[in-house]
Amino acid sequence: MATFVVLVAAIFTAILTGGASEDVSSGARSTRVRRQTGELRQEIPAEFTQIYQGSVYNGTEDIYRYTYTQNESSPRAIRVEVKSKGANEDYPLLFVVRQQRGILSWQVPLMIRGIYGYDKVSRTLCPMDHLQVGVKDEKETVYLEVSAASPTALNYRVNATILTDFSLSTGQSRNFLVSPSQPMYYAYKMPSDLDMVVVKVSSPSNLCAVFSLQPIKCPVYDLDRNIEFVGIYQTFMQKAAITVQKSYFPNGEFYVVVVVKATDADCTGEMETIQPANPSDEAFEMRRVKEVNVVVGPSITDSQYVTAVFVGILVFVLFYVVTFMVLFIQWIRQRNAELEGLAPRPEEQGGFQITQPATSAGAPINAQRTEPNYGATDTDPYTMGEQPVESKPGIPPTDQLNGPPGPPSAPPSRPAQPKSYPKPPMVHTLSDSSMEDDIDMLDDADEDKDIYRTKTFLYVADLARKDHRHLSQKYNLYSWNLLTISVFYALPVIQLVITYQKMLNTTGNEDICYYNFFCAQPAGDLTAFNNVYSNIGYIMLGVLILILVYRRDYTHQKKVDAGDRYAIDYGIPKHFGLFYAIGIALVMEGVMSGCYHVCPNYSNFQFDTSFMYIIGGLGMLKLYQTRHPDINANAYAAYASLAIVIFVAVIGVVFGTPYFWAIFSIVYVLAILALTAQVYYMGRWRLDMGIFHRMYLLIRTDCLQCSKPMYWDRFVLLLVGNIINWSLALFGAVAQPDDFASFMLAIFIINFLLYFVFYIVMKLRSGERILWVTVGLIIITLFCWTLALSFFFKGVTTWEKTPAQSRLDNKACVLMGFYDDHDIWHFTSAISMFCSFLVLLMLDDDLDYTPRDKIPVF
Repeated sequence: MATFVVLVAAIFTAILTGGASEDVSSGARSTRVRRQTGELRQEIPAEFTQIYQGSVYNGTEDIYRYTYTQNESSPRAIRVEVKSKGANEDYPLLFVVRQQRGILSWQVPLMIRGIYGYDKVSRTLCPMDHLQVGVKDEKETVYLEVSAASPTALNYRVNATILTDFSLSTGQSRNFLVSPSQPMYYAYKMPSDLDMVVVKVSSPSNLCAVFSLQPIKCPVYDLDRNIEFVGIYQTFMQKAAITVQKSYFPNGEFYVVVVVKATDADCTGEMETIQPANPSDEAFEMRRVKEVNVVVGPSITDSQYVTAVFVGILVFVLFYVVTFMVLFIQWIRQRNAELEGLAPRPEEQGGFQITQPATSAGAPINAQRTEPNYGATDTDPYTMGEQPVESKPGIPPTDQLNGPPGPPSAPPSRPAQPKSYPKPPMVHTLSDSSMEDDIDMLDDADEDKDIYRTKTFLYVADLARKDHRHLSQKYNLYSWNLLTISVFYALPVIQLVITYQKMLNTTGNEDICYYNFFCAQPAGDLTAFNNVYSNIGYIMLGVLILILVYRRDYTHQKKVDAGDRYAIDYGIPKHFGLFYAIGIALVMEGVMSGCYHVCPNYSNFQFDTSFMYIIGGLGMLKLYQTRHPDINANAYAAYASLAIVIFVAVIGVVFGTPYFWAIFSIVYVLAILALTAQVYYMGRWRLDMGIFHRMYLLIRTDCLQCSKPMYWDRFVLLLVGNIINWSLALFGAVAQPDDFASFMLAIFIINFLLYFVFYIVMKLRSGERILWVTVGLIIITLFCWTLALSFFFKGVTTWEKTPAQSRLDNKACVLMGFYDDHDIWHFTSAISMFCSFLVLLMLDDDLDYTPRDKIPVF
C-alpha cells in the first residue's frame, strides 16, 4: 500500500512538472526498473552537453550513463553541473559519480562550513587519461546517480560536458570562473627541457581563494574543506605564485586547483558576520564568484641560476681584492719611507677643513687657554715636571730625547714637544717649610673626578687617565661577550627555522612563511634560497672589517711595544674591542637575517632585527668612546640595555595596544632625560633620592640665572636630541605604527646619525681636518645608504598582514632574474654598513700626531 501511494505521488509530480524528465532531454529513451526491494531505479543513456531535468524522491534513483573515448595524447576531463531549487539541508539531493577507478559524491545544497548552502554545484571528474598510461582509444563509461530521501519529489537539472582544453601549456594563459561550490582545476606537464616552472594566478577580485598544486592522482581535493589535504597551497586575493621543481611531482605533472573560500576571513584576518544562504536569493552565489587567470611560465635556467649565485659572491670578493691591493700599496710606501728615513704624516695627505684652530692646540672655539686649568693635562704625561725641550734645527725631538741625532736631512718623525707653561711666581711671607705644610697645592684637582670631569672645557687627556691595558681588557669584553651571546642565540634559531622549513615542505602550507613568491628561487629544501643567500654580503664584509681592525690593532701594538710615543701618548686612544664587536655583529646580522629568511613570519621577526639594534648601539658607543674612553659604558651594562630594547620590541609587536604605546612613550621620555643628564655631566650624575633636589638646583642655576649653559656644545647636541626623541615618542603614541620593531630600529638609526653629524660638525669647528680618503668614504657611504633605503622601502612582503594581503606586495625579480628588491637591499645595506664602519675607523686619523691635551672633547 505504501509503495502504491509513493508511485501515485511520483506520477502526480511528473504531471505537474510537465514531464521534466523527458521533454527537456534530447529525447533519450529511459527505462524504469523496479528493484527487488521495491525501490524504483531508472537508467538513462545520456549525451554530453545535453541538459537533463528530472525528479527523485525516497525510494527512486536516476542513473545517467555517459560513454566517451580515452585519449592519452590529449587528456580530457568531464565536468558535471547540477542544480536544484527544492532540495534543502534536511532532505538534500545526493549525487554519486562512478568511474572505473574512483567514486566522487556530493550533495545539493552543498554545505560550506555547515552554514552556507549552494544549490548549484559544478565538479570536474578526475580524468582517467593521466592514470592509464599506454591505453589508447578505449571507451570509458561514467555513471551519474541521483537520489534523495525526501518524502516528496525533488526537481533537479544535470549537464555534463567534456573539457577539451583541460591541459595547460607553458606560457599559455587560461581564464575561468570559480566559486565555493564550483571549483576548477587543470592539468600541466613540464616539458623535458624545463626543470622548474612558476605557476601564477591573478584576479581583479579581492575575494579570498585557495590556489593549490596537487599530484596527478584521484581523488582531486578541490573543495574548501579538503583542498589543503595534499600538495602545495596558498591563500590569495588578487595574485599568487608557486615555483615548483620537476622533482617535486612525479614526471613533473600536477593539477592546478583553485576554489573560492566561503568567507574572506582567512585572507583579511577579520571575522565576518555569518549569514546563511537564502535559496530564493539568486544573487547569493554570484557574490562569491571570482574571475581567475592562470599561467605557467618557465623559471630561470640552471646556467642563469649558477651565474647569479657566482656574481653575488664575486661582488664581495672584489672588496677583498681592492682592500688587499690598497693595503699592499700602503705597505710598500711605508717600507720605502722607513728605508729612506721618512715617516708619512697625516698632514701630508691633506684633508677637509673649514676653520683654523681657535688656539694653537686646536681647542674648542671660545676656549682660549693662557695657562693650565685645574685638572687639565697641558703637557705630555712623559714630560710633566720637566723643562720644555726646544727643538734644534734639523734634529727631530725624538732623537734629542732617545738617542743620537739622525741624518740632518731627515724631517722630524714627530711634532715638536708642546711647550710647557712656566709656573707663576710665589710670594713667600713665611718660611719655606711652613709654606709647604700650610698651603694646599690643589693636587687633588687632578684626582677628583667630580672636578676635572666637570670643567668647562675638556680635553681627551682629561678622560684618558685610566690604565690603557685595563681599558683595552674592558673593551675586549664587548667582542668576547658578543661571541658568547651569538652562539647561544643562533643555535636555537637555526633549529627553529629548519623546523619551520620542514613543516612547510611536509604540509605544503605556504601561508606559514612570508616569501616574495614572484621571485622565490628554491634550492634543495629551501623555498627562497635567493633571500637567504643575499645575506652573504654581511658575513663577508663583516669578516673583512675584522681583518682590517686586526691589522690596525697589530700595527698599533707593535708600535707600543717598540716604545713609539706617538702610539702611546698622541692621538685618539686606540681601543679596538668595540670595533671587533661591530665586525662580529655584522657577521651575525648576516647569519640571523639568513635564518629569518628561511621562513620569514610573525613569530621570528626578531631574528632579523636583533643584531641591527646591536650594530646601532655599538656604533653610538664607539663614537662616544672615541673622546670619552674612561667613562664609556662597560659591556655588561651595554648588552643588558640592548636586551631590554629587544624585549620591548617583542612586547610591542605582540601587545601593541594603546596602553602599551602610552607606557612606552612615557618610559622613553624618562630614559632620554636620564641619559641626557648622564651625558651632560660626564657620568657624574647620580640616580638616588637626591635627584629631585639636584634637578631643582640645576634649573635654578643653569636655566634661570645663567645667560648660557655651562657646557654649550653638549647642550646644543642634547637639546636637538631631546627634541627629535620627544617627537618620535609623540609620533609613536599618536600614530601607533604596526611595525613596532622597525620603529625601534628607526630610533637607533636616527640617534646614531644625529650623533655622527654632531661629531663631524664639532670636529670641523674645532679646527680639525678630515682626510680626503675619509671624505670620499663618507660620500660613498651616503650614496650607498640612499640607494639601499630606496630598495628597502619597496617592500615585497610584510608579516604585519595576512599571507594573502602580503602577496599583494610581491614583485618579480629585478636583477638577473634571480634577486628581488629586498635582496638588493641586503647587498647595498651590507656595503653601506661596511663603508660606515670604515669611516668610524679612519675618522680621526688626522689626530695621530696631536697631543691628547690638545684634542677637545665633544
